[in-house]
Amino acid sequence: MAVPATTATAPTTEPDVTAELRTLRARVPRLTGSLVASADGLLVAADLPPSVEPSGMAAVTASGLSLAHRIAQTAHGGAFHEVVIRGVDGYVVTYAAGPTASLTVLAEADANVGRLHLEARPAARAIAAHLARSRT
Repeated sequence: MAVPATTATAPTTEPDVTAELRTLRARVPRLTGSLVASADGLLVAADLPPSVEPSGMAAVTASGLSLAHRIAQTAHGGAFHEVVIRGVDGYVVTYAAGPTASLTVLAEADANVGRLHLEARPAARAIAAHLARSRT
């Protein structure tokens, strides 16, 4: 089932992060939304369809991120980079955005996942840089 293209952007104190999310949506066909969450599950910024509650999704993302970190560390002893979840109706991909945050993107089932990675990986790095600057 396709998610409506209409978005509701959550208020944020991170306008540069929100701009990255909007740019990502514009660059990736079939991307339906995205959000940035802190490692402890707090919402940093969101560009999501109305059907997805931003704070709840940020909390769930943080739980998944914690588990992905543990799996990567247990299996290979290294750091986590990304996790792809493919569901019946689409994809949920979470990328590390520095050591204390994550970028989660939602895409339709027929999205080009290669293109998604090509655009989202640098966006995650840019978001990490924005967040690092805001902490200093």
